[in-house]
This record gives sequence, structure tokens and C-alpha cells, in this order.
Amino acid sequence: MQILIYSYNYHPEPIGIAPLMTELAEGLVKRGHQVRVITGMPNYPQRQIYEEYQGKWYVSEEKNGVTIQRSYLRIKSKPNLFDRLLLELSFVITSLPQAFKGKRPDVILLTVPPLLVSLPTTLLGWLFNCPVVLNVQDILPEAAVRVGLIKNKLIIRVFEALEKFAYRTANTISVIADGFMDNLVNKGVPANKIACIPNWVNLNFIRPLPKQNNTWRTAHQLDDKFVVLYSGNIALTQGLETVVEAAARLHHIKEIAFVIAGESKALENLQKYCLACGADNVLLLPLQPREQLPKMLAAADVGLIVQKHNVISFNMPSKIPLLLASGHPIVGSVPATGTAAKAIRQSGGGIVVEPESAEALATTVLQLYTNPALTAQLGKQGRKFAVENYSFEQALERYEQLFFDAIAKRTATLDMLPELSSTGE
Repeated sequence: MQILIYSYNYHPEPIGIAPLMTELAEGLVKRGHQVRVITGMPNYPQRQIYEEYQGKWYVSEEKNGVTIQRSYLRIKSKPNLFDRLLLELSFVITSLPQAFKGKRPDVILLTVPPLLVSLPTTLLGWLFNCPVVLNVQDILPEAAVRVGLIKNKLIIRVFEALEKFAYRTANTISVIADGFMDNLVNKGVPANKIACIPNWVNLNFIRPLPKQNNTWRTAHQLDDKFVVLYSGNIALTQGLETVVEAAARLHHIKEIAFVIAGESKALENLQKYCLACGADNVLLLPLQPREQLPKMLAAADVGLIVQKHNVISFNMPSKIPLLLASGHPIVGSVPATGTAAKAIRQSGGGIVVEPESAEALATTVLQLYTNPALTAQLGKQGRKFAVENYSFEQALERYEQLFFDAIAKRTATLDMLPELSSTGE
């Protein structure tokens, strides 16, 4: 197959959808397919174009057999809603010419958000006469409205119209959790148009490793500590203040250390909050290089998933498969009825506590600290669940089959058109 992946984020961005789309593209190449990726200049999570890509309109690269075609983005480090719209619009406009610089695709995979990109991919699907598979990683505008990111009623209606357009024009829709599927069906999307393929983890890359002689622990003076780790995006939906407050409640136990790794600018505010709370047991670190991820996860005794109480129920953090695969338990400070809580409970590899409750979070961390047998049991069960449900190989096979099915379905539909026309004469 000739596969065109339209993804705003891609390598070398270290977190979020970028590593997943990179692994998917490279995995498809290893299966013998030709893969092109249309993406923007790397900027996440700093929201600043990486130095080696600054001042450029277009860059074409090849990495591990994947052709990567990058285009200019209009980006601000502290964007308001208008800036975000201009960012999406700039990607829509500048990326489209790249799509024509290569062989005609047999199928197009589009990741959303951003929603605006459904416009050029729909056009491309029509011009290239190929199916478009929509990969939904988050459902807008609901998620943004719930956390207060979008308040303007006119803009909300525009995004809702874009959302309906994207679902209607896509030939097939892949979602990452059952909650997403329920949401789309309730909006009138036919269930037979939707496939649920959870985000995956490379189980050979992320795996249980001994804490002894862990160079990452040693480098950060954590060898004798019970490490509680949060690593990833720090945004409106997380509420990392709860973690700082929980750490402050446990600061008298010198063996417990909280580690938060995230984007440097976001850490500045957390540093002030740590000082205000007296949380001297919190280590704040910039996002770690991806090659350090296995050692960092292995250095942890507990991994955290943190959400505010108003996060929309179907939100599914990509960190859950990673933490489960590392063989350490999860403490999920997340809404009890949400997709994240359901995933943690199903895995048997973690404990769900009330969101935005520092007391509940601190109590559970202390429970795991004082009960090594429970901690080990949860970690073992989580790894087992990850192997059975989140393996990259399983996801790769399902995406490959999804593409074949989408192509076959479109071909069959097109073959029927002349027959239907002749019948009507």
C-alpha cells in the first residue's frame, strides 16, 4: 500500500501522539508498505519551532524508511484562542502542497485534533480517489469546552460543524477507547463506521527493569527513595497542584520523593507552588529525552495519572499503557466514571482515587509505600494486562487490516455506482 499519514505531530517531538504516529509509520514500512507523513515543523511541547527547523517553509526528510514532509506553522509560545486557530489554519494551508509531492496514496490516515485538517484531507481523498481513515485522539470541541478553553458560542458552533463534517466525510473512524465510540454513536455516527484500536506501547522498549544500578535514579539522587512519578504534558486538564499538595502532606517521610517531569515553562509555576506548600520532597525536571524513558519509568515505584474533576469522561491518557508496561502500579487521580478510571480498573494494575483530592492521593501513596507486596502485585498485573491488550504488534496488525478494509469497501462502493445508474434508466 501507498499510505499517507496526515499528523500535526511527529518525531522528534517526545510526548503525545508524535511517538505513536512515528512508531506506526515505521512499523508499516517494516511490513512492506510505502509511507509518507505530512506534518508540521516540530514544536511540541515548548510551542516553539525547534532550532534546526526555524525560518523554513518546507523540509523533506527520510527516517527509517518513512518520507517526512514538513511545512511552516504560525505558532506562539503563549497562544490565545485566536492564535490556536491561526496555527491550525497555517498548517492546513502550508501542508496541502506537500501532499501532492509524492505518489498517489491508496489510503489517508488523519489524526485529530486539529479538526481543521479534515478539510484538506477530504479534498485529497476526493482528488486521489482513496479512502480517508480518521484517527480520533480527542473529541473536540467538547473536551475544550469542558475545561474552559473555548467559551465563545459562535466558535463552539463552528467547531461542532467541523466535527460533524469530519465524521461524515471520513470513510472509516478509528477511536482509542470505548467511551469515544459511545460518544460518536450518540452523535449519529454509524457504529459500523467505527473501529476501536487502543493506543499502544512498544513492550520491548518499555519493560520492567531492576531499580538497582539504575543510572537515572543515581543521577537524580533517588537511589534510596520511594519514587512517585508524573511525566508528560502539564495543561489545564491535569491539575498538578494536587500532586504538590499530596507531596506536602508526606514531606515528613524522607524516603518518599515525588518527581514531576514536564515542559520547563509549566514547571516554573509548579516551583512557586511547591515553595508555597512547603513541598520540599518534589523534584521538578524538564521532559526527558525519549531514550531515557525506559530507565525513568523503571526508576519509579508508582506512576501517576492526574486529571481534574471536570475533564470530559472519555479522555484517555496515552500514559496509561506506558505505565502499565513498565511493571509499576498506577495511582489514578481521575473522575471515577471516566474512561481513564475504567482502563486502570480493568488492568488490575492500579488504584483510582478522587480527583483533585490531595488527601486521597497522599493516603494511597502511603498505602503503597507501606505495603511492598501490594505494590509488586499491582505492577505485575499491570504488565500482564499491557502485554495482552496494548502491544504494538496487535495495534499494527489492526491498523493494517483497517486500511485494507477501507480500500476494499470504497472500491466495492465505486464498482456499484454504474450498476445503480443503469438500473435507474
